[in-house]
Order: sequence, then structure tokens, then C-alpha cells
Amino acid sequence: MKYVVVSGGVVSGLGKGVTASSIGLILKSCGFRVTAIKIDPYLNIDAGTMSPIEHGEVYVLDDGGEVDLDLGNYERFMDIKLTRENNITTGKVYKHVLEKERRGDYLGKTVQVVPHITDAIQEWIERAAKIPVDGQSGPPDVCVIELGGTIGDIESMPFIEALGQFSYRVGSENFCLIHVSLVPVLNVVGEQKTKPTQHSVKDLRGLGLSPNILACRSTKPLEDTVKAKLSQFCQVPMENIVTLFDCPNIWHIPLLLKEQKAHEAILRVLNLTGIAKEPALEEWSLMAKMSDKLHVPVRIAVVGKYTELLDSYLSIHKALLHASVARRKKLVIDWISASDLEQGAKKENPDAYKAAWKLLRGADGILVPGGFGNRGVEGKILAAKHARENKVPYLGICLGMQLAVVEYARNVVGLPDANSAELDPNTKNPCVIFMPEGSKTHMGGTMRLGSRRSYFQSKDSKAAKLYGNRSFVDERHRHRYEVNPAMVPRFESSGLTFPGKDETGQRMEIVELPNHPYYVGAQFHPEYKSRPGKPSPLFLGLIGAASGELEIVLQQSGVSRPQSNGKLERVYWKGAPKKPVSVVYSLCDRVYS
Repeated sequence: MKYVVVSGGVVSGLGKGVTASSIGLILKSCGFRVTAIKIDPYLNIDAGTMSPIEHGEVYVLDDGGEVDLDLGNYERFMDIKLTRENNITTGKVYKHVLEKERRGDYLGKTVQVVPHITDAIQEWIERAAKIPVDGQSGPPDVCVIELGGTIGDIESMPFIEALGQFSYRVGSENFCLIHVSLVPVLNVVGEQKTKPTQHSVKDLRGLGLSPNILACRSTKPLEDTVKAKLSQFCQVPMENIVTLFDCPNIWHIPLLLKEQKAHEAILRVLNLTGIAKEPALEEWSLMAKMSDKLHVPVRIAVVGKYTELLDSYLSIHKALLHASVARRKKLVIDWISASDLEQGAKKENPDAYKAAWKLLRGADGILVPGGFGNRGVEGKILAAKHARENKVPYLGICLGMQLAVVEYARNVVGLPDANSAELDPNTKNPCVIFMPEGSKTHMGGTMRLGSRRSYFQSKDSKAAKLYGNRSFVDERHRHRYEVNPAMVPRFESSGLTFPGKDETGQRMEIVELPNHPYYVGAQFHPEYKSRPGKPSPLFLGLIGAASGELEIVLQQSGVSRPQSNGKLERVYWKGAPKKPVSVVYSLCDRVYS
């Protein structure tokens, strides 16, 4: 097993996650089987109870693991399926060691950070690295490990010590350290400054790790004199110093690494030069150029609770991008705080209220994502009502689906006091109820999580057609509440349909309004399984409906169509060769993050 570790220095937010994902993609294109591990030094067991505003979205895996959003980047870039074991946290490690101590595994010993915690970290890395994540049997060839945080953080120290011991244990030919650092340019002098990187490497060496490769973040490519200076003071060969400068979109980052021969440097360190193929990124390069030229806009309003930090909806953003690029449309997202749509905002902040409603009324499509708590709920219900009454394409995810049902109950079924038991435990008409298997005393890891199967009740619904008229679909879930099955007959008699249900037929998975251009809700989170080149069918339906092309989307044979071998075809670009497009579309404006 070969290990590539990506660390970060100077400041946080340099793009270690995208760098690690890009390295994994390049190594995969060289013919290697690749997996990934994210190390998060926080004490939480997992990301499940953390605020999206503070930490970004909680990404959910097939096995129900609630993990850091970077694992979503790994899955999208490398087209793999990770497990909860691939996210290591300080909380998980300490819990594991303390449980062993209570069992008596260390009987007679003083349990310490070194060697017990550091040994546990190394054992976890080795164990997780062997888990196949690409659908094939046997362990992968290379494991890319991202060390979260910044060199010098107190909470990272046990992991840095463990990695230092690990590099010695596995041998230098099996361990490559890539250090991502910042080379700022001061506006006063316009000169690229190397001192922050020098100090960061010095701190890293003082902790027992020496970088093999430097990946330097800067606004422009590094000058040769700057590279020479970094090489001299950081003791890294010039050919092992690469620049990650600002690009039109992050899709260019793997191409930047390839152009600067970063893969050759990695292969030299890992002694893989003789068996690696030349990176096959021709399609990637072609798509990067094509995506930059998209100009026909499709405007989607995302009405959410956590819009002040866009990373809170990172997978939503990526899924919309995958779908819009597949339809050759330039995605424009209007992020609307749900609270600004409510009557209270009309009095307290009229300017925000007017601006929010102007964006909503100007949208080609509306998406209401998941969330928890009361704040902004009435605004989301108003967005669902606006979409239903004005025939605007609508996609509700998790809470967005539940609130679409609540809105329908209030304004169509004739139950003005209808609500979710989550939001009003005393409501007389609970359209959404607490699931029987849920826990009301413990929050972490107690929801209905991970991949679950939904069965289509008929082939006439838009959702069934988008999924290729399959009998069932497996999607990832994260919820405690569900549509009240006792009220379903009343909804159905009023025109609302539930074309997707679980295996019991009692849990509603998909809701749809037949007499509407596109009004769909899903209890699951389709965004988590959206991939470049094979966008989520429900997102593809939203973009298709928003751009007036839904019928074309429904008719196209390339959308998740079952083949004779039982597998699914991918979506192909018009006029492209019949090879699956395995790429990442991200159209951020000149941002690398």
C-alpha cells in the first residue's frame, strides 16, 4: 500500500480537500485503484451534530456515516463510495482507546497519547486504507490522506506524531507528504512572499515530518526565482514545487497538477514510475474548456436556512452544477434566506423582504433543501406555495418535501392548522410525525441514515421516468420525521401522489403533483450520489423543467437507463465519444477552495 498525505500550513481554507481529490483523480487516471481518508482533529465523534454554519454541510455515506464535506469531494472527483471508517476524528480515536482501557486490554499499563493514541491512529489508517471503495474486490493501491487543520494546531499534534511514526514504519518509498501552503502577494510591493511557507515547513520539520512536494497557493504562477528560493530554504527539489493559482473553476486543478508534472514527482517518491500509465485526462480537459463557455442561463432559487455559509449546501450546489452542465446551461443560483420571505421580515427588514421575493419570482426553478428547527420554516412553506400556484418547477429535499406536504394540507386539503410534529408537537393535524425507531434523548447517529431502498408505485410519474422506469432506487437518507401515513389517503384523494415508498409501503419517499410542470419532493438526499457526467435524476429533472426541456430529458435514453447487464448507463455529452464522462463540473467564479 502506498500513502499520499496532504497537509496544510499558514492559514486554513487553502484547498487541501480539492488538492487531495485532484491527486486521487490523477493517480486513478494513471491506472491505480485509489481510496481516501480524511483526518479531522476535532473531539466530536462525527460531523452529525455540528452546525452547518460553522462547519459546512454534513455529508452522508452509504453506510450511514455522517462525515466531513471533503469526503463528498473525494467521492465526486474519484467516483468512489467511502465508508465511515474513512473519516477519522479525535473523538473516534479516543473513544476506541478508552473502550479498550475499560475492557482491560491495557491492564497494568498507563494509557498515554504516545504510544496508545498514536498506535490507534496508525492502525485505523491501515485498516481503512484496505477497504475497497470502487466496487472491486481487494485493497486499493494508493491511499490519499488529508490531514485537517493547519500545522501548529494543538489538536493536530497526536495525528502529526502518528504520521511521523507511520512514515518510518511503512518506509520512505511508500509514503509521500505533500504540503499545501500559501505564497501571498503584498499589494504594496507586488512581490510573492515565501517566508510564510518557509516557517510552515520549518514547523512541520520540527514535528518530525519533511515534505516531499510543496503545493503553493497563490494568485498567479510562481516565478522561477521564488521556486528557487523555496527549494533552497525548504530543501525540496524545484521540480517538486507546484503552483495552485487561481482558476476560472476548480475543475482546472487536476490539469494544473498534470501540466506541472506533479504526478511524476509523486510516482518518483513512491517508486511507481515504471508501472504507471500516462494520466488520461483528455476528456477532463475538453470538458473544462466546454464548461467555461456555457452562456445560456438557468436561474435556480435555493431557499434555505443556512445561506450565510454556502458550504452548508455544497452537495446541493454540485448536484445543480452536474445537472445544468449536462443540459448545457450556465447555472445561476440565487441564495435566499427563508426567513426573509416571511411576514415578520416585511416589518423588521422590508428591503431584505422585497429583495428575497424579487429573486423568488424571477427564478426559473425553486429548490428547498433539508434542515432542522423552526427558523425559516414559514418562508420555505411560502416558497413551496409560490411554486405550486405559479407552476414554477420545484424540488423539495427532506424537510423541503415535508413542508411541501404541509403547504398542500393547509391550502388545498383545507387544514389551515396542519403542521409537522417537529415544529408544533401539539398540532391537531400532524402531516409529518416522528419516526417510531428514532431516539428523543440522543442526537448523534440516531436518525434514519444511509442508503435505503425506495420502490416506485407506478411508471407514470416523472420521478419514475427520470430514474429510467426502474422498480426501485437506492438513495441516502438523513431524517427523524416522516410524512404521516395515516393522512396519505386524504392527500391522494386531493390530487397529491406518492410515487415512491419504502419496502413496507408505509413510509413516503417521493411526493409529486401530477398536474404541475415539475413539483417533486424526496425524503432522501439525491444530491449525495450525484456525480459529474451522471447527475442525479431529480436534479436533472429540475434543471430540465426550469429550462423548458423536461420532455427531452424524460425521453433521452442516457438518463440512468437499465442495461441488459443490470448496470446503469451514464449520461453522455451530445456529440461526445461513447465513453463515460468522469469529471467534476464546478463553475465558481475564479475561486479555488
